[in-house]
Amino acid sequence: MPQPDSLGALEEDQTGLRASLANAGAPAARTLVTPELAHRRRAADVFPVGWTRLSDERFRVTAHWPAQHAFFGPVDDRHQDPMIVGETLRQISMALAHAEFGAPRDTHFVMHDLEISADPAALLLADSAKPVTVDVVCSEVRRRGLGLNRMRTTMEFHRAGRLVARGTGSMGCTTPAAYRRLRTRRSATRNLRIPLPSPVSPERVGRHRAEDVVLAPAGGRPGIWLLRADTAHPVLFPRLNDHVPGMVLFEAARQAATAASGRLPFLPSGLSVLFSRYAELDAPCWIHAEVLEMNEEEVTVRVSGRQDGEPVFTATLTCAPAAPVRSLP
Repeated sequence: MPQPDSLGALEEDQTGLRASLANAGAPAARTLVTPELAHRRRAADVFPVGWTRLSDERFRVTAHWPAQHAFFGPVDDRHQDPMIVGETLRQISMALAHAEFGAPRDTHFVMHDLEISADPAALLLADSAKPVTVDVVCSEVRRRGLGLNRMRTTMEFHRAGRLVARGTGSMGCTTPAAYRRLRTRRSATRNLRIPLPSPVSPERVGRHRAEDVVLAPAGGRPGIWLLRADTAHPVLFPRLNDHVPGMVLFEAARQAATAASGRLPFLPSGLSVLFSRYAELDAPCWIHAEVLEMNEEEVTVRVSGRQDGEPVFTATLTCAPAAPVRSLP
């Protein structure tokens, strides 16, 4: 895991490798993914490199999953973090929404649902220098004038000649004016934050560093934690935000599943998430986990988030040592 004083050198290495991947045999029609398109501040946090258009709603993307990363680093000495699949899907979806479907730069995106099937046995550190090929289909496209209202993206990820993962997710696109109207009820408390609680032990939730832990103790209640949203975290909060980003909730679900099951490392072979509402920064959000099934080979955990007595999200995660990538709808 890189230390903070090495992040600058790591970003330089990542930028150079991204340039090599973009130039190696790339056709002239390739569009490069910038940090702005991926809603990231640092190039080292951008995993898609560039894409070519195959048809109006089909694209082929080249991506890179680095061996080392400040947050999406290796979970053990052999495997990369399967959660990088969901983050890559998220970044590709936003980049295509902007560049191919007319979503303006100031669009607010909200993820409605996400489902991933991955083969952890194919996410090997030994293959990290090899490019990832992502075949993307955009469907359920709803327009707002010349812009975009909502869209579903479905992707297949291949690397080193193997199918690594499939994923699908739908997102909505909101203009700044519509977003302000939507968030008016929270305007009076938008600058308030609940105090940042102390994290649970990193080892318990499968992390290496305390600053990457998104769960806090909930008074000793089994299977329940308090969401810990550190707005100063450079990867989880890459920009100012008035709510908890969906990526933080993804990670909270994985960490809760890890703690509830005791499975280390918890390498999700299946992950499905459905979002009900925004998670706010000015009120406690409680994370509940229930182990649905567990044996020597596989464990399935259901995780939910609740705030102010209302559901925020529900997720189901399955961990298997080697799992074929299954078809998604």
